Amino acid sequence: MPRVTLQTIADQVGVSRMTVSNAFSRPDQLSPELRTRILDAADKLGYAGPDPAARALARGTTGAVGILLTDSLRYAFTDEVAAAFLGAIADEMADSGLAITLLTSSELQRVVPARDLPMDGALIYSCDPDSTAVDWLRRRNLPLVFVDQVAERGQATINVADRAGAALAARHLIDLGHRRIDIVTSSFAGPHGLLDDAVAAATGHVQRERLIGWTDTLAAAGVTPCIVVEQHSDSEAGHRSGMLLLLADDPPTAVLCFSDAIASGVVQAARELDLDVPGDSSVVGFDDNPLAQRLRPPLTTIRQDVEAKGRAAGAALNAAMARARAGSGPRPKQVVLPVELVARESTAPPRSGKRCARRV
Repeated sequence: MPRVTLQTIADQVGVSRMTVSNAFSRPDQLSPELRTRILDAADKLGYAGPDPAARALARGTTGAVGILLTDSLRYAFTDEVAAAFLGAIADEMADSGLAITLLTSSELQRVVPARDLPMDGALIYSCDPDSTAVDWLRRRNLPLVFVDQVAERGQATINVADRAGAALAARHLIDLGHRRIDIVTSSFAGPHGLLDDAVAAATGHVQRERLIGWTDTLAAAGVTPCIVVEQHSDSEAGHRSGMLLLLADDPPTAVLCFSDAIASGVVQAARELDLDVPGDSSVVGFDDNPLAQRLRPPLTTIRQDVEAKGRAAGAALNAAMARARAGSGPRPKQVVLPVELVARESTAPPRSGKRCARRV
């Protein structure tokens, strides 16, 4: 069977070779009716389209963007906040025609995605700032957008008001009358367990901002929390830390958690210890993960608009790539999205009695 080419299809439809090429690569140049005729003819002739590698070489682009996550890509599919964020990015970038490639920061394989995979730009999402994968993306001089990262001069950054949100959560518990309040947070690296100065040990922007929001607000009320630092922000970590805090000689009447996933683990630990939430211990999360409403009792939390964050990140990356192609453009934006307290049934005033005694 002879090889089918663009010219074969052009002869079949009765148009020029360039018109056929535009049907695949520049559909806006053709009427919908003509493009449909060309694609139908190509399909009948068994033609799948121009070679992607050749097309990328001709355009000077790869047709793909990267999103750098943690060392585990599983997180993108199992964490509901991450999944919603990625879905919003996909929606925002749908019209660009670019494929989205998930990148891991792990280097335990021969191919290092951040170093080796072709891409036109990348989003760096809540990663360890010391990750070598982040360094590789910088060294490639790709258009970059940082999400949940420290704002850098000359780079687009999308954050939420983490410090303000944490302060809202701490103030909510103080206003309810709690004075024995502990914290469960997370960190990318470094020491884990009970820490006296977790702020100094925090290795990520979000981790540090939330810790400052909590501890500054508690200190102003004369409250000194125990702080447990976990390496991961999941329910297993929350369960482990919840057991540690709730089994203490002087357990907290309330626990502030880095995420709703961690909070769910703390609630589970309380349930296994036959403790009531919020009667024996109030619990507050962060994110307003869909999980927060499914918990029993429903979880008090700090809501961030994950959809808005994803759309802002996608728009910022499109703008960064357009700026790179043009050699100039509007100055990159540093966006900080608002948060709000969502009070549900997992928080209440502390009971009087031994469990409410303040540890000195």
